[in-house]
Amino acid sequence: MMMLGAESFNAAGAIVSRPALSSVSMTAIKPGDIGTTKPLGVYDPLGLMTKMPDKYRRWQEMEIKHGRLAMAGVLHVVVTGAGYRWDGYCSYLSFPPLKFEDIPAGSVASWEALPQAGWAQIVALIAILDNSLFAQDPDLAPGDVVGEKIPWVRYSDPVVKEFKLNAERNNGRAAMMGIIGMLIHESLTGNPVFPIGE
Repeated sequence: MMMLGAESFNAAGAIVSRPALSSVSMTAIKPGDIGTTKPLGVYDPLGLMTKMPDKYRRWQEMEIKHGRLAMAGVLHVVVTGAGYRWDGYCSYLSFPPLKFEDIPAGSVASWEALPQAGWAQIVALIAILDNSLFAQDPDLAPGDVVGEKIPWVRYSDPVVKEFKLNAERNNGRAAMMGIIGMLIHESLTGNPVFPIGE
């Protein structure tokens, strides 16, 4: 069997050239910005940053927000999967009253166990916090939602600050992929994590 290289399929004498990363015209994002970490750097295969640069700020805010919620979701799966629960009742209004220890681990199972009124309260609380205490100030950097209202840790060293912001962005990206994987795995197998202890 004869093996042909990829070059064999090109037209005779045709030279295949790819634009260098530095020659790509990015209007909204450039190498070195927060979130453009190695090995990908500026990764925009659909060209969204050149087609809709005006929306980039909003996308940054949403990526950070979703990453933070995903990190909390992954932590929920790990902590409840390890058997840790709060004491007391989650709901007195359901029949019979629902204790925290009665809620199963995992995102799908806990969602199914909670009464609808409980989920309505959770969504309402997050919406109120998102639009009041943690509202994004357009004059502050994306993700800086507390300003001076809460004594949050601030980093004066620009190198340390850049590292921390990139670490948060990448951890959020990993958590978004992780929680999606956990939801799919739990839907298919009943366990959000690899079957530990089964």
